[in-house]
Amino acid sequence: MRRVFLLCLFALSSSLHAQKAATPPPTKPPLVSVDIAKLPEGATHLDLWLLCGQSNMKGRGVMPEEPKQDTRIVMMHKMDNQWYLARHPLHLTGDAKTFQGHDNAGVGPGLAFAEVLAAQDKTAVIGLVPCAVGGSSIKLWQKGAKLYEEAIRRAKLALQTTAPVKARIRGVIWLQGEANANPQELPLHAERLRAMIEALRTDLALPELPFIACTIGEMKPAPQLTNLKAMNEIQLALPKSVPHTACVDARDLKTHIGDAVHFDTAAQNEIGKRFAAKAIQIAKP
Repeated sequence: MRRVFLLCLFALSSSLHAQKAATPPPTKPPLVSVDIAKLPEGATHLDLWLLCGQSNMKGRGVMPEEPKQDTRIVMMHKMDNQWYLARHPLHLTGDAKTFQGHDNAGVGPGLAFAEVLAAQDKTAVIGLVPCAVGGSSIKLWQKGAKLYEEAIRRAKLALQTTAPVKARIRGVIWLQGEANANPQELPLHAERLRAMIEALRTDLALPELPFIACTIGEMKPAPQLTNLKAMNEIQLALPKSVPHTACVDARDLKTHIGDAVHFDTAAQNEIGKRFAAKAIQIAKP
C-alpha cells in the first residue's frame, strides 16, 4: 500500500510540474476589434514592428487575469489577419471571439515592448505583427523557407491594411536560438542570421531596417549550458558585423515557467522593456 501511495504521489507531482511548464493562458474576454484605418484621438502615426523567432518570442508566461486594452497598441491576429487591441497572448492562434483552436501561447516580450514605445511617443500607435512559431529553427527563417515567407506576407499585408494612415515598418524584434544551440548548427548560425536580415531588408525595401535580437536563457545545467552560452556569444556579436542591429542581453534573467527554457512573465516583461530601450536607440525618428 505504501508503495502504491508513493507511486500515486509521484505521478501527481509529475502531472503538476508538466502543467506548470505548459500553463495555458486564460482566453476570455474576446479580442476587441479596431478600425485600423482610423487613428485614436491624439495619435498622428502608426509604427509597425514584426515579432519573430520561436517559443520565447511567442511567449509562455502565465497570463494576467485582466487583459490590457490600450487603444494605442494594436496587434494583427496571427490567424485571421485582422486588427485588434493588443493583449496577451499576442501569438493567439485561436478564434478571436471563441478562442477555439488556441494553443499554449502566453506572455511574451511584445506587449511590454510596445508599452514602453507608446509611453515614449504619445503621438504613436504601435502595431504589432506576431510571426513567431515555437520550436522553429533559423533554417525556417531563411529566404524561401516557410516562416520567412509568411513573415514577409504578413508584413506587406500589414502595410496594405494600414495604408490609409500611412503606417511604416519600424523594425524587427527577434528571440530565437534554442533550436540551433547544438554543435552541428552553431558554426552556421551567424551567417544564417546575417543572411536572414539582409533578405528581410531587401524584400521589404528597407535597407536600414532595425533588427534587434535577444540572448536566449542560460538556465539549463551543464553540458547543455555550454551550447546556450555559445549561441549567446553569436547573438551578442551581431551588432559588430551587421549595421543597424542590436542585441538585448538577457543572460541575467533566470526565472522560468518550470522547464528551464521558457522565461516566466516577469522575465518576459523585462525583456520587452530591454527590447524597447534598444529600439529607441537605433530606430530613426
